[in-house]
Amino acid sequence: MKTINTDNAPKAIGPYSQAVKHNNFMFTSGQIPLDPDTGLIVSQNFKEQVYQCLKNIQGILEEENLSLTAIIKLTVYVIDLNNFSKLNEVFEDFFIDFYPARSAVEVSRLPKDSQVEIEAICSYEN
Repeated sequence: MKTINTDNAPKAIGPYSQAVKHNNFMFTSGQIPLDPDTGLIVSQNFKEQVYQCLKNIQGILEEENLSLTAIIKLTVYVIDLNNFSKLNEVFEDFFIDFYPARSAVEVSRLPKDSQVEIEAICSYEN
């Protein structure tokens, strides 16, 4: 196994790695909408938060010279499933010609009171 750490995504805010590579797979930790430079939530706007989470995952992928097409599965945690259509709008803009498998789950609270957290399972074989 190999731990993956990059400045292209927010530093871990606890005792965990940004991602771990095992065999031909990468498992990211959940990404909340933190700006990698400031460590602060980017906005209170739900769509902007989703976009930042995805940009953070993309930053981790880039550290390993992978693209968004390496993502096999995303798990999305939201505090309000009424935002599901907004979530889909961001995904339609972010992913072009390829949509990974995805689950969306409503939870009561997320770290730093963010509205969304996204984790990814990725493959090194495309």
